[in-house]
Amino acid sequence: MNFKLGTFQISLLLFFWMCTSCNAQTKNTSTKLVGGGCEGCEAIFEYGNKKLAPTDTLPEYENNEPKLKITGTVFKKDGKIPAENVIIYIYHTNRQGIYEIKDNEIGWAKRHGFIRGWVKTGKDGLYTFYTFRPVAYPNGIEPEHIHITVKEPDKNEYYIDDYLFNDDPLLTQETRKERKNRGGSGIIKPKEKNGILLIERNIILGKNIPNYE
Repeated sequence: MNFKLGTFQISLLLFFWMCTSCNAQTKNTSTKLVGGGCEGCEAIFEYGNKKLAPTDTLPEYENNEPKLKITGTVFKKDGKIPAENVIIYIYHTNRQGIYEIKDNEIGWAKRHGFIRGWVKTGKDGLYTFYTFRPVAYPNGIEPEHIHITVKEPDKNEYYIDDYLFNDDPLLTQETRKERKNRGGSGIIKPKEKNGILLIERNIILGKNIPNYE
């Protein structure tokens, strides 16, 4: 059977094809990841059935010294308005400088270990973690650090600058200069208070974060 399209039908098909192409292009250009690539950032969703609160205590807190309290306020991009419903995920090494596992981990816990925690900010934007001070990797190449990922309600998850300790001898001037200050500076001077090391860091969402609108 011979089937011929008229001029009007051909024009109509071309019109729909052009519209579809334009829509596809627009969709592709709007899917840039906030913060760029981030290996392992999806671990922020691995809290399971845990009900998140503004405060969390990481595993092995009671069994390690020095104990550490990490606290601060999460602000919106203007640096003034507290940010609500922001999930924060952190993880770090044990006192031997390794990401400790129990051999029953699943997901990213196989690499991040079980010393990790999650919080979710309230209306005041406050967050607090109770943990202990980690140790640098056994090779001594990198300074002591705590990894951190954030997830805003309307954006994809992204990492910000690690927590670093200002008194760490491995924190060289070169390393300090290499920091991108994502979310603000992560270099913190610990202060001892009531037998616990206290580090305070306010987080500014979107600060120095690529593709952030």
